[in-house]
Amino acid sequence: MHPDELLLFCDRALDGMVAIVEHLGDDLANARPELPGANSPFAILTHCVGVIDAWAGHRVAGRPLERDRDAEFRATGRVEDLLAKVAAARTRLHDDAHGATFEEPLRHETGHALEHHIATQGAALLHVLEELAQHHGQMELTRDLLRTQVGTGA
Repeated sequence: MHPDELLLFCDRALDGMVAIVEHLGDDLANARPELPGANSPFAILTHCVGVIDAWAGHRVAGRPLERDRDAEFRATGRVEDLLAKVAAARTRLHDDAHGATFEEPLRHETGHALEHHIATQGAALLHVLEELAQHHGQMELTRDLLRTQVGTGA
């Protein structure tokens, strides 16, 4: 697989998530649906930046990792600031994917349960795609729930 093939789909998911938080604006992007344990779109996208840094940046590219995964799901803030973080993470993801040797082992391991099954840089990058796609769908549902809660419809 060529990195650009993988990145096409990663970018589509990121573009969709960015459009959701842009459209919702600061207030709704930081709101949580009225469901137990639900996350805000802002928190979900913040988590996706963490996923990119952990799996592509740390495990594939070998950069140090300073991540508070739990804090990602509590994150709040301005959409404009989050979009800057997403743009920087996207650039890093592209650089990391182009610098990866897909069949080579991970450069770093953290003891994550999936590392028992994900042993190569290519598999780690596929996991990034998996996470971005699943969270894009989660954000679409979250957006629809939030719009319904505030009476703006889906």
